[in-house]
Amino acid sequence: MTRRLVLGCGTAARRSIERMAEWPGELTVLSRRGGVVDSFREEGVDADRRAPDDAEAYPDHADVVFVASDDAATNVDAVRLVREKFPDAYVVGYLGQDADHDDRETLTSLADRTIDGRAVLYNRIIDLAGGQSADRLHRLYRVLRSIDGRLAVVMHDNPDPDAIASALALCRIADSVGVSADPCYFGEISHQQNRAFVNLLDLDLLELDPETTVAAYDGVALVDHSRPGVNDGLSPDVNVDIVIDHHPPRAPVEGRFLDLRRDMGSTSTLLVDYLRRLNIDPGETVATALLFGIRVDTRDFTREVSPADFEAAAFCLPAADLSLLQRVESPSMSSEVLETIARAVRNRDVRGEALATNVGEIRDRDALAQAADRLLGMDGVRIAIVYGFVDDTVHVSGRARGTEVDLGETLRDALSPIGSAGGHADMAGAQIPLGILADVGEDSRESLERVVAEVIAGRFFETLKDATMMLTSDDDGTDLTFEFPMDEW
Repeated sequence: MTRRLVLGCGTAARRSIERMAEWPGELTVLSRRGGVVDSFREEGVDADRRAPDDAEAYPDHADVVFVASDDAATNVDAVRLVREKFPDAYVVGYLGQDADHDDRETLTSLADRTIDGRAVLYNRIIDLAGGQSADRLHRLYRVLRSIDGRLAVVMHDNPDPDAIASALALCRIADSVGVSADPCYFGEISHQQNRAFVNLLDLDLLELDPETTVAAYDGVALVDHSRPGVNDGLSPDVNVDIVIDHHPPRAPVEGRFLDLRRDMGSTSTLLVDYLRRLNIDPGETVATALLFGIRVDTRDFTREVSPADFEAAAFCLPAADLSLLQRVESPSMSSEVLETIARAVRNRDVRGEALATNVGEIRDRDALAQAADRLLGMDGVRIAIVYGFVDDTVHVSGRARGTEVDLGETLRDALSPIGSAGGHADMAGAQIPLGILADVGEDSRESLERVVAEVIAGRFFETLKDATMMLTSDDDGTDLTFEFPMDEW
């Protein structure tokens, strides 16, 4: 069992010692401050009113020693004594409030680790008041404080866990400055895992009606997407106050505050950065949501992940409900999703290592993503797109792995001229209005599905062929990995 000894209890050390009292093992505190000693005794801690450099009061054994009075000279004397009495102990020395050069040199040479309170304070001030991160923080606060009323935090249509978690976190930040905010979305939350996520966390999200506007709100923020009217039900003319997103924009983004960082694996990571710098406790629900959002968008830290994503997850982990996340990750699969996957397998068109498949009319658009995930696991397939139509719109979901081809760019090039498309190198999607295609096939479901397949698959394979031809060799003429046989044309 670990035995910890605390010598002195200065103002800066009190919180740290309170935390130590919660750890397993034995703790002894020696301090001249009677009030501190009495307080620790009430909490069941072995504490005695003795000087930190009173070696006769030391216990017979100590594994870890924290020398923590406010007086630097006392700490130096105590560390010397500790080194003599406990030569194998791990010693942490606090410089105190009045350490001179000699005290600093001596304590640093004797202790295993030295804590400089002034340096910690200086670094914290720099972190909050200087640099690009601090500038973003101040600008976000200025915009939030200027909102006189409620803020609508709008996710993209049919939001995923990253969008939902980001909206919750921004609402939490807004609340810290006295601004009321609602996490809002258009569309449906139909993916089984996403529904389980919302239901198990008992999230209070506001579903907006396509016929309504956000005119009742005094401010609008977009999270996990960047342009009103693109992948959300807002009017393109809506004035946006805040945009926070990790997707690379394809067009100019307008807003009073913009934070677009494509080098992060999730938008949740950006929101954690703000929470951490502002020292805002996210609470269990928001921490759990953010951790799940990071994991989903980085595919458990295997897709477009950055060091910041790991740091953000570590920040959320202590407060998150991991047992609840286990329940979220194992939802039941509906019969409709299984049928969509079956149609995707039956209708697949495979050319080299690329696959496209039309599942026809669907009710659950999230089934497309689940089908794409499954088909990417087929032997020899490294790019898969699955598409189907709901009402008057064709929805496309794509997945890729282990290829130099950027799937997001490929879908943009192929389908943006007739709809909207985008995403990541290995996860992307698109929406295309049926338009005249619906009129062409209105007398026959088969003819409609055939026309949709000709347009979507034709554009996809043609664009992929062009992209592959550009990547068939590097500057030295070495073949790259993706195969797209031209004889299949």
